[in-house]
Amino acid sequence: MSGPEIVVGVSGGVDSSVSALLLQRGGRRVAGLFMQNWEDDGSGECRAESDRRDAVAVCGRLGIPIHQRNFAREYWTSVFEHFIAEYRAGRTPNPDVLCNREIKFKTFLEHAQALGAERIATGHYARIDCRDGVFRLLRGVDGDKDQSYFLHQLGQAQLAVTEFPIGELRKAEVRRLALEAGLPTAGKKDSTGICFIGERDFRTFLARYLPAQPGEIRSVEGQLLGQHSGAFYYTIGQREGLHIGGVRGRDQAPWYVVGKDVERNLIVVDQGSDSPWLRSQVIVTEPAHWVAGSSPGSVFRCTGKTRYRQADRPCQVQVQPDGRLTVRFDQAQRAVAPGQSLVLYDNTCCLGGAIIASTDAPGERAGEFQAGCPQAAAIDRPDPTRHDRPLPTAGS
Repeated sequence: MSGPEIVVGVSGGVDSSVSALLLQRGGRRVAGLFMQNWEDDGSGECRAESDRRDAVAVCGRLGIPIHQRNFAREYWTSVFEHFIAEYRAGRTPNPDVLCNREIKFKTFLEHAQALGAERIATGHYARIDCRDGVFRLLRGVDGDKDQSYFLHQLGQAQLAVTEFPIGELRKAEVRRLALEAGLPTAGKKDSTGICFIGERDFRTFLARYLPAQPGEIRSVEGQLLGQHSGAFYYTIGQREGLHIGGVRGRDQAPWYVVGKDVERNLIVVDQGSDSPWLRSQVIVTEPAHWVAGSSPGSVFRCTGKTRYRQADRPCQVQVQPDGRLTVRFDQAQRAVAPGQSLVLYDNTCCLGGAIIASTDAPGERAGEFQAGCPQAAAIDRPDPTRHDRPLPTAGS
């Protein structure tokens, strides 16, 4: 018997299970491949073995062969080391974006081709089409589940050999199909968060690789409010874990991280989720990746978002000679964190994206100011209605 025509990345979840089901029903010669990307670290939080059993059970139910590969070493060097380095530098990385580029659509693809397969498939909520010889990455039909944000680093070579069988479906329909087919994953809870952390406390996990370094928490006016366990543990816009009690002369509004200085190990906070210190209108990125292979132009308008669970917002993009982007949103964005991905869209089409390097949010400069002059008088609060702030420079 010849090898598979297409290999599905079976994760032990319902989405990849139904992807395999649909391909099989379409008469495809399909096989599954289970990827183990993280070794059990003894914490009891690793779900790899449970997920592997579910993947084997699904393939057994469908009567298709399953292959198993351990990509933990590749994941460690290509994804996790970058993840830790970014946190150490005070940035907020998104490991799922890097995992898709380096593992699922590189290492997995290579192993599938070694099995003789011509194509691969995954359970992502996204779509692919081809227009004028150019492959396009499109949003999934289910807007609540669309995963094109995490796939924006894919290019023409990957899209040409990839299929997303459930991209046209909504989640409820996926579960219905799994239930009707008697798949053991039909009622399985969706996995959330970062795969290698599981259900454990994020800061506890991170402390194993970045030991605690206590430092000061100060307000934007320079007032000492408390102590933190390490500036690299916090991200812009974070509310949890600050442990700031009642402050004399202040109301009871919650505090949020609006700036941090890892070099000086300082966290700067302000009150209110709508603090003007959290707002930025201009973003500078690292060199961008374009799904089509090149940008739509040197200056163009589109929509963009700086986090997964966020509606698109109109913006103007200027492509610099070195490939970096200067992006000005029509309206100020809240809590944009360097290290995260800015992803750009033309309606349903994902154009590509880039890692955020800096913004014009006043909170990015607050940490440096207060660290150098902790007893300074209050800085003038930024006017959120202004649209003429100077552009930040890349790497600033």
